Amino acid sequence: MGRPYLIDMNKEMIERIDAVLERVKDPESMLSMAELGWVQKVRYDEGNRKLYVFANSLGPGKKCCTVIAGLLLSSTVKSLTKELQKEFADLAVEFV
Repeated sequence: MGRPYLIDMNKEMIERIDAVLERVKDPESMLSMAELGWVQKVRYDEGNRKLYVFANSLGPGKKCCTVIAGLLLSSTVKSLTKELQKEFADLAVEFV
């Protein structure tokens, strides 16, 4: 059974991506990316050997803390990219 946000993938790949989304935590709330629903869609391009990750914001931002929110977002993108690249060493990862 696939997830609607995971496109053009076999069951094993979906399970591996789900595991990554469970492992990577938002540094502020310590909730997983899966719990936050931060990843809107992941698309696999077999021809280019690439995962495209479409992400939402990390939730309602605090207007006075846009710099901090930006740093948290950057940190989360780096963590998620690192984990996806560890899990899929033969694929490139691109955030869209």
